[in-house]
Amino acid sequence: MKLRRAIQASVVLALAAAAVFGFFRIREARAATSIPTAPARQGDFLVITKCRGELRARRSVQVNAPMNVPDLRIVWLAAANSPIKEGDPVIKFDQSSAKQQLQEKEAALKQAQETRNQAVAEARITEEADRRDLASARYEVERARLEVSRQEILSAIQGEEARINLGLSEKKLKVQEATVALHEASSKSKIASLTRLKEQAQYEVDLTNERLSRMEVRSPLTGVIVFLPNYSSGWMNAKPFKVGDQVWPGASIAEIPDLQTLEMEGKVEETDRGRITAGSDVRVHLDALPELTVPAKLSGLSVMTQVSFDWPPTYNFRAYARIENADPRLRPEMNGTMDVVVNRIPNAISVPSKAVFTRAGKPIVFTADGRDFKPREIEVIARNPDEVAIKGVSAGVAVALVEPELQDQKKQEKKP
Repeated sequence: MKLRRAIQASVVLALAAAAVFGFFRIREARAATSIPTAPARQGDFLVITKCRGELRARRSVQVNAPMNVPDLRIVWLAAANSPIKEGDPVIKFDQSSAKQQLQEKEAALKQAQETRNQAVAEARITEEADRRDLASARYEVERARLEVSRQEILSAIQGEEARINLGLSEKKLKVQEATVALHEASSKSKIASLTRLKEQAQYEVDLTNERLSRMEVRSPLTGVIVFLPNYSSGWMNAKPFKVGDQVWPGASIAEIPDLQTLEMEGKVEETDRGRITAGSDVRVHLDALPELTVPAKLSGLSVMTQVSFDWPPTYNFRAYARIENADPRLRPEMNGTMDVVVNRIPNAISVPSKAVFTRAGKPIVFTADGRDFKPREIEVIARNPDEVAIKGVSAGVAVALVEPELQDQKKQEKKP
């Protein structure tokens, strides 16, 4: 009986000791795992220069209201900031007034045409009558001449009468010829006047048709539609054009940037200007699309600094990175960051910049050693804002992102 109790007591003590040991092991493990770490990575290290900027389109076309077209009111617009193809409708204006004018002009043209046709018909009738009268007058002249030629066999009185009739017939012929010329000139003048009226009416019809054809504005190129502010109500109340707005002829209503000509325009600090050159590789990161990395090429650098419109104004160099094969989600005026590749270091060991500390004026990292972290002196090869290329540790080694001693000190201060 006593032996059994002794065995039970020893078992209880063993279990209690194991529980205490496990408790302290778990506590130590939790203390070790409470320090954030990151593995050292091996691979190509890109030495970069960061600069902020925004997307620009080197080529863009403005969409303007048609000239010489009165009473322009917008009745339809394409969706703002939407992709659009060349030839697609962008803006439609109210055509009701122009169509009513076209009906009136066509009626005036038809009336002018009928009036001219009537004048031409009357001129032909008058011409036929004049021809008949002229032929009759010529016949009378010939007849009178025949009578005069017979004066040798006629009496003197009859001969004199024949000569008088001949003179009268010749005068009538001249009068008739003058009348024919007068009718001809009058008819030509009247027809010419009516022809001009008909041509004017035709011009008005063509002009109205041409205005109607310009009531629907189509896209001159493939891109994205951006509507410009309407300043008709003043600069303070300017808003983008919308359906129902009255538009003046020639007004700039929208702008279509060519997405195939997008480039990133970045502001380069004077200290970084000498490190970068045209033709360098660039990685573009946009604030609106954080998951996207856009490859680009540095196409140019400004020779002199340019002043910004910020307040207070700043002076920076400008770097232009041309984007090839732009993502369809990209839009002009998007803000982002340009990472200009200055150098490439192959097979380099890199760690986050937060993992590099300084002790006695030398750079170190804290590497994991079981449940503890040990400081290790390193050599910094290159440094980026977010990561550092180093020598002195192997790939895959876990390094602390905070200084372990300070972390332990903070924990001790928190304890009551």
